[in-house]
Amino acid sequence: MKNALYVLVQLFVILLLAPLVNGIIKKIKAFSQKRRGAPVLQMYFDLWKLFRKQAVVSETSSWIFKAAPYIVFSTAIIAALLVPVSTLLTPNAFFGDVILLVSLFALGRFFMTLAALDTGGTFGGMGSSREVMISSLIEPSLLVSVFTIGLISKSTTILAMMNTTKNITFPLAQPAFIMVFLALFTIIIAETSRIPVDDPETHLELTMVHEAMILEYSGRHLALIELGAVVKQLVFITLLVNIFIPHDQLIALAGVSGLLLSLLIYVVKVILIAVLMAIAEISTVKLRLFSVPNLAALSFILAFLGFLQYFVLWR
Repeated sequence: MKNALYVLVQLFVILLLAPLVNGIIKKIKAFSQKRRGAPVLQMYFDLWKLFRKQAVVSETSSWIFKAAPYIVFSTAIIAALLVPVSTLLTPNAFFGDVILLVSLFALGRFFMTLAALDTGGTFGGMGSSREVMISSLIEPSLLVSVFTIGLISKSTTILAMMNTTKNITFPLAQPAFIMVFLALFTIIIAETSRIPVDDPETHLELTMVHEAMILEYSGRHLALIELGAVVKQLVFITLLVNIFIPHDQLIALAGVSGLLLSLLIYVVKVILIAVLMAIAEISTVKLRLFSVPNLAALSFILAFLGFLQYFVLWR
């Protein structure tokens, strides 16, 4: 019964909140450009419209092109079930689930790049090659970051990591956590295809990465890909806020009231990170493709410095 309730709460919160995060980022960017911009809830309307439309499939494509949207969305949803939005309602965690989290996103990316190549289009091949290059540069930083938190918590279980940081007065006051936080924030920007790594709102040949891979998609297939992308973004943000900015230890209420208060604080934290991501996009410009390794190197250096700080201060 507890596991069923956890799954229902996770799916409800993640699926309901994920498009909102994207809407908040776009709205803040519009305000910075002195524009009104689209409504914050615009993505909900777009997804509803796309789900009601029939998908158009190229005659030259294979089963991979049709299966990829479902695989991308499924891996994102399964990953969302591994990262609790509140530690007051927890699943049956298992050893190494943080490694499974990284593997699930890699699996979704693998099929997305295959599908982009499947139609034989120029843009799909270009986007796939760029996506694989960026992911190969960013994933080492991600692994070092999660291993550092795993060393501190003495576990590779996400729930154990969150429970460990709850017992620390203020994690972001510790050098190791500061370095890993900055590394993960940079990783989120790269993994979710945002400026300065990619521009999710462009269709210019020389700059697009993620958009190049999904140009051939339409209808419900495109809706699944877009929803999977925002769910992935929210899962990374959830991992960030619930590890580095824990709050459940401050809640004195029990039962449903405590859970609702925990979820409310979680939503506020997610919105704050969304605002921070929007400010980061506003304050930077799209990097040249061959400058992306410099950003990846920066994230790896930050993650590795956090790793070294563990041996200096924590061990």
